[in-house]
Amino acid sequence: MKSIHLLLLLVVAGILFQCAPASNDSNKQAAVFQHEYQNTALPIEQRVNLLINELTLEEKIGLMENTATAVERLDIPQYNWWNEGLHGVARSAPATVFPQAIGMAATFNPDLVEQVATAISDEGRALYHAAIEKDIHKWYLGLTYWSPNVNIFRDPRWGRGHETYGEDPVLSGLIGASFVRGLQGNDEKYIKIAACAKHYAVHNGPEAKRHFFNAESNQKDLNETYLPAFKHLVDEGVAGVMCAYNRTNDEVCCGSPTLLLDVLRQQWGFEGYVVSDCGALYDFHEYHKISEDATQSAVMALKADVNVNCGSVYRHLDKAIEQGLVTEKELDAVLAKQLKIRFRLGMFDPQEDVPYSNIPLSVVGSDKHKELSRDVARQSMVLLKNDNNVLPLKKDLTQYYVTGNNAADVNVLMGNYYGVAKNYVTVLEGVANAVSPTSIVQYNQSVLLEQELEHTNTGQVWNAQFADVVIAVLGISPLYEGENGDTPFSKTGGDREKIELPANQLKLLRDLKEKCKDRPLIAVVMSGSAIAMPEVHELADAVLWAWYPGEQGGHAVADILFGDYSPSGKLPFTIYESTDQLGDFEDYNIAEGGWTYRYFNGEPLYPFGYGLSYNAVDYKLSGSNKVQMKEGGSVQVELEMTNKGKMIQNESVQLYVSKSDAGFITPISALKGIKNVTLASGESTKVSFVIDNETLSQIDMDGQKVLPKGAYKLFIGSSSPSNRLQALNVVKPLGFTVDVLE
Repeated sequence: MKSIHLLLLLVVAGILFQCAPASNDSNKQAAVFQHEYQNTALPIEQRVNLLINELTLEEKIGLMENTATAVERLDIPQYNWWNEGLHGVARSAPATVFPQAIGMAATFNPDLVEQVATAISDEGRALYHAAIEKDIHKWYLGLTYWSPNVNIFRDPRWGRGHETYGEDPVLSGLIGASFVRGLQGNDEKYIKIAACAKHYAVHNGPEAKRHFFNAESNQKDLNETYLPAFKHLVDEGVAGVMCAYNRTNDEVCCGSPTLLLDVLRQQWGFEGYVVSDCGALYDFHEYHKISEDATQSAVMALKADVNVNCGSVYRHLDKAIEQGLVTEKELDAVLAKQLKIRFRLGMFDPQEDVPYSNIPLSVVGSDKHKELSRDVARQSMVLLKNDNNVLPLKKDLTQYYVTGNNAADVNVLMGNYYGVAKNYVTVLEGVANAVSPTSIVQYNQSVLLEQELEHTNTGQVWNAQFADVVIAVLGISPLYEGENGDTPFSKTGGDREKIELPANQLKLLRDLKEKCKDRPLIAVVMSGSAIAMPEVHELADAVLWAWYPGEQGGHAVADILFGDYSPSGKLPFTIYESTDQLGDFEDYNIAEGGWTYRYFNGEPLYPFGYGLSYNAVDYKLSGSNKVQMKEGGSVQVELEMTNKGKMIQNESVQLYVSKSDAGFITPISALKGIKNVTLASGESTKVSFVIDNETLSQIDMDGQKVLPKGAYKLFIGSSSPSNRLQALNVVKPLGFTVDVLE
């Protein structure tokens, strides 16, 4: 009997021992969770494999589309990978709307852009956690944002150019990397928001042909222009890359062994997820005609390591496996990369373990973020002309007349891929809020954006003769330029056939000038792409380029017009004099085709990097203007800057390199670095750049990075070293020479 009692005691003790808390963290965590993959003490790679081993083939395939299905037996809720955050949480709950991406690029200020992305990711995280607490798993409430867009804005006719950071690969890479840092955060374990670099690669119009177009590019242009910004973001640790609709050199971008396997995965070492642009896999068989059906298209994409299909083609993977075209093991390897992202976002972990889960909803559309939006907007705006210092205006003039198609339009504040803000401030409202309470402000729209010239009656233009100043708010809108299908006024699928300002607006400006006589005429131009407008330059006393400036855009315009802020924005693209200066829209040969400021031989209306201010900033080079450098070595170039004006000045210092005797075609000049400084009135500071092999290197015709010996011309200043600066009465950047020795 005693032996039976002893045996029972041993059994009970064993049971109690098994139920007791384990001594190590791994077992302690495992006891809490229902499924092994939920053990947060395990490495993510092991957790991913544990989850994959639990899934059926049907469940795996269901997780590989952007509308990832729920796996309730494993506690996996449904999830939609498609979320947008180009310049604010988009298409979701009301949130802060920041200036369009091209405007952020015009700040030439990566640190400021990182602040914007941090604000966006704060708002996105807060909305996500508030939603899942209510068991809401809707489209656009997720954590995988398909931003930023780092395609090169090759041609101003391309409708989606304003989603990008302009025409220069270095600027695009610097601004894009800052945006990625702000979105993804700096936690060692968890990603705050998963950023995605798009559209990979060689993608910039025409919009109407994007589903079947073949973008042909040589190796020089690929490695000098189209790919560097993407590589910069991969080096920054971007979580995702979106492959484009088009073909590049005959290979579909979402099935390209060259772009996806060789360059992205092998050469660059990208370990994140690749997502197809929406419907791109369908294009394989329907438009590109490179596969016979959806099953073959799914196989091509899977073998190219596309991890998420935005669309429904991956539903055919079960047939592909049945037919022996791919194996389930191959599918598992592709699935693992995207599941890792979901683990790194903390989607399968207790929310109290995720450091970003406690961001309060109060940050969404907060006063702090509104003020940041306003600050970014005014830093983005580019003063193109200011004859006789007509700006800034006084706030207590007797009468102001505000007119133009964009003066009171909310659409031009938002750009595209926008969210909805709770309070928008148009230019008209910004002016009305800025002036003296006793000043008269009159307004008439005068013209419509799409209005035939013969039917144009310029409204109450006679008001101009009574006003002390006329503010004409002109330009185009996102209804005119944008993505294929989103632009009701575009006749070419979102692109423009001509880049000239609409004729009815020129008529308005001429009529205003006639009435103004000797009173100031100010043109505020709102657009996301270059507008050929030499007549505006001639007629207006001052021209301010205001982009699509976000919800606080009207306040920002007023801040500049009335002198509360000195303009500091710089053009991230070239503004041409006419459409005639452009080449064939479908010609992707940058160097030989003369595209962008780096290879354009004509004289633009306004050059890349150009922008005036209310302060004169003096640049002086320290030391010799001729230095030597050994290959593999480096030299430091320093200059002193002094704000000679009466206002605080934010200044973007730009470094350009020119090498005209390399033995192959090279850029006329190319941006290599930027430094952003703020100077009080009368303040001086020193700025330096380190010049090394990377700074001076050139891309030859085979796409190889080389360092030709001999002299290199370098320029430091507030603009690119365009010959047009002389006609604009702007001092050229400082020039110096670096001689590379054997």
